[in-house]
Amino acid sequence: MKIPDAPSSIQKGVPLKNVLGEQAIQQLAENIKTVYKNFDSEGFCSVLYPKIINLTLMERSKYIAKTLYEFLPVPYCNALEILLKTLTQPLLKTHDNGLAPMFYLPHCDFVAMYGTEARFNKGQDPFEISLKAQYELTQRFTCEFSIRAFLQNDTERTLAVLSIWCLDENPHVRRLCSEGTRPRLPWAKKLLPFIENPRLTLPILEALKNDTNLYVRRSVANHLGDIAKDHLHLALDVCENWLDSSSKELKWVIRHALRNPAKKGNARALSIRRLAV
Repeated sequence: MKIPDAPSSIQKGVPLKNVLGEQAIQQLAENIKTVYKNFDSEGFCSVLYPKIINLTLMERSKYIAKTLYEFLPVPYCNALEILLKTLTQPLLKTHDNGLAPMFYLPHCDFVAMYGTEARFNKGQDPFEISLKAQYELTQRFTCEFSIRAFLQNDTERTLAVLSIWCLDENPHVRRLCSEGTRPRLPWAKKLLPFIENPRLTLPILEALKNDTNLYVRRSVANHLGDIAKDHLHLALDVCENWLDSSSKELKWVIRHALRNPAKKGNARALSIRRLAV
């Protein structure tokens, strides 16, 4: 199995949507054909090529996911099994992976679009197989966007799974627990239940605040920064509580989480940040 080469970072004058261009579609078709001989790879590509030209990156991803559903066997669980067999090895690093892993964005969208409802799975609840797929996919490309469909559709069960994943040995999985539940994740729809009640995700932040990996701790800080936008006093209370026995790494999380209210001159945020040095 392969994924196409891609730039190491966003390049000026080169649209990001090109990551999901004809080369990616062709490679996706080849990967599927390898594990599912009856796949109509030519038909799949011919449907997608003329349609994606004027679509944005996110639109391309969703359209590819929709086309996958049309060309893979039903029910959803059978199609998902095929897709998971096409995965390359998990990422070993949490940085400098470039844009190539975005190849898996349509895979994540496929799970989000068809993996939350029994009607796509012959009446069988797809929750468990979908979450297992998210677990595998987020180790190749973050599922921070696709997990939100499950948080909206089945909040309690999804949070219960994420509370277990917080203890996972893989930092990509642990980061998903914090990043995917961010109330105001950039590029994603707001999670209104979590904006209204941010205490729903505080146990996750507590579990990950001292994570050994900066990749995870940065997500915790950004998540708490999201909370501060709607519930500043709560975010300040959390940071003050963390100060009592904080390491230098946790102090960085605190400073990073409160950077925006501090820039706006909030006296309490400024005071906490001064103590977190």
